[in-house]
Amino acid sequence: MQEPAPDATHAAADAAPKARVAIDTLRRLETPEGIEILLRLAGPVPRAAAFSIDLLIRVGAYLVLLPLAALAGVGLGLLLLALFVLEWLYPVFFELRSGATPGKRAMGLTVVHADGTPVGPAASLLRNLLRAVDFLPVLYGVGLTAMLVDQDFRRLGDLAAGTLVVHREDAGLPPSLPAHRPLAPPAPLGLEAQQAILAFAERSGELSAARRTELAALSGLAAAGDRDPAGALLGIANWISRGKPD
Repeated sequence: MQEPAPDATHAAADAAPKARVAIDTLRRLETPEGIEILLRLAGPVPRAAAFSIDLLIRVGAYLVLLPLAALAGVGLGLLLLALFVLEWLYPVFFELRSGATPGKRAMGLTVVHADGTPVGPAASLLRNLLRAVDFLPVLYGVGLTAMLVDQDFRRLGDLAAGTLVVHREDAGLPPSLPAHRPLAPPAPLGLEAQQAILAFAERSGELSAARRTELAALSGLAAAGDRDPAGALLGIANWISRGKPD
């Protein structure tokens, strides 16, 4: 069987990363402080589900407010004002308050600027007013087409306002240390040494007993002849995390 030419192999290898990038929904951004953040873009399906939830909420509010029309003289005007507020200012209010409408929050989504910062008043108002265009000709036909064409799944309102809809990444629970009697280190420890000991304790459950013993012995912090150097290191880790022994 004839092997592919080296140039062809290299070309295929170069093409593979490009193909992966095309379908990647993660966007890497770097803040002015040099911190890299990842944004996981929300596609049409979760956004449509969020819109459906918000629509049900608004319809429920419409039904509650419908009796306003029976008020003589001002009833119809009050009803139209309430409908305007619910249709156009409902999403703006929630986006400025928490970054997401109730529907988006239920789907784990949030609205941010293209640089990852929380959405501001002007951008939120603009992206929501342009829903009138995105809705054309019916059922968000223009908006859906724009999302399918744009690599960041932005509808026209997002493109004009410079916003993205992303999956909200909730902070996980902080790592916990295995319970152990705190043990003061035999000598003062620098910051890097303390961080290394805490990292060892946090990952100790993922290591075999032999590996824990080997790493603890290499640290040089266990007493000579200690039968449980890993236990000694866990004690020091607990001492560091609490700041002092019990």
